[in-house]
Amino acid sequence: MSLNQKTLSARKILVVDDDRDFRWAISNLLRSNGYSVFQAQDGKEALKSLEKDVFDLILLDYRMPGKDGITIAGEIKKRTPTAPIVIITAYAEVKSAVEAIKMGVYDYVTKPVDNNDLIFTIKRALEKQDLSQEVERLREVLSERTSLYELMGNSDQIKKLFHLVEKVAPTSFTVLIEGESGTGKELVARAIHSMSEVKEGPFVAVDCGAIPETLIESELFGYMKGAFTGAYADKPGQFELAEGGTLFLDELGNLPYPAQQKLLRAMQERCIQRLGAKKAHPVHVRIIVATNKPLEKDVKAGKFRSDLYYRLNEFIILIPPLRERKDDLPYLAKKFIDEVGEELKKRSAGVSREALSALVSYHWPGNVRELRNVIRQAVLLCNENIPIKTEHLLLSNHLAPVATEVYPSVFVNADGGEKTLREMLKFTTDAFEKRIIEEAIKETKG
Repeated sequence: MSLNQKTLSARKILVVDDDRDFRWAISNLLRSNGYSVFQAQDGKEALKSLEKDVFDLILLDYRMPGKDGITIAGEIKKRTPTAPIVIITAYAEVKSAVEAIKMGVYDYVTKPVDNNDLIFTIKRALEKQDLSQEVERLREVLSERTSLYELMGNSDQIKKLFHLVEKVAPTSFTVLIEGESGTGKELVARAIHSMSEVKEGPFVAVDCGAIPETLIESELFGYMKGAFTGAYADKPGQFELAEGGTLFLDELGNLPYPAQQKLLRAMQERCIQRLGAKKAHPVHVRIIVATNKPLEKDVKAGKFRSDLYYRLNEFIILIPPLRERKDDLPYLAKKFIDEVGEELKKRSAGVSREALSALVSYHWPGNVRELRNVIRQAVLLCNENIPIKTEHLLLSNHLAPVATEVYPSVFVNADGGEKTLREMLKFTTDAFEKRIIEEAIKETKG
């Protein structure tokens, strides 16, 4: 966030100087320029202040009783490595100040202090800090984008999906992720968390469909000792465990109706109440939820609260099933082949044209999770250095279209895979269209 985006009053500066009059004069100057200013009379007091608060910049006198400014600067850097330090020094101490810069101090100003020079130096230091933070943010986004592409593919659909992730991650929006089982809903949720303002906090995932209905409330909200039979000690719920981070509620459609009301209250009031507790207490969590079917149907059927649905419906991300993005399939197949090959210490020669044709023709009800399992089994069954063949693919044939056409030879570990993939997909589409036309001609008897 740049200085233009962040108000100066939000920038907190710690002024450290043993000269009370000078410290107050500098503090008044900074306040008159819009900064929030805090004071410390020596290094010891400065370090105590750093334990209680976070500062954007530290203005530090070089010469003070006890430890000098250089020593204190080193200790400050250990505690808050990103905050720039500006040293105030006498002209005779400039050489030492230059040495301090080599140690990580941002800059120095000499006494008597020129007010304009000091304000300019502080502004420049904060701008550099903002730039460094923005570079780090972009580096994290690039890393997360690469990670998501590696895990989910790099089709246009996945690129559009990640664009949504980038947009919503830095906000406090509640996110609803919809996608069939096996499409990677938790991967998307983790990507949002890792690029969010609470990325340093925990990521707590809860599968609402795996918890018995009688236990879901105590699991989410916790309980007090004696709240029910078997409650022998206080136990925090998942909301509390996710404090300061992200709570990911998977398969939310399975949440019992009574628990839905408590979830709505927790989201609206930002507080939860353990079972058996007399008082509620605040929680600070980012909530991301996921479902493998549209919640609107459950709302219409009276199984899901409409007010909770609209509260969750701040931002929706739809993950397309694998059958709708088959241009990701050869890439994912290669990825899984490489993973399993490394696990089994076994080299693979890729996929034969007939096997790849079968993979593309199959409609993947289990999505990426099913593809991974099929490839794992195929690599295990296939001899080393031999391409995977159709007999190695343990597909659910009663669910899959039969691949009757032979497609161009494509090996997923060959160079230029993306170009070959487009050709293969075009060929696949043309082949199916041809079959449909032929069937139509037969039905109409020419």
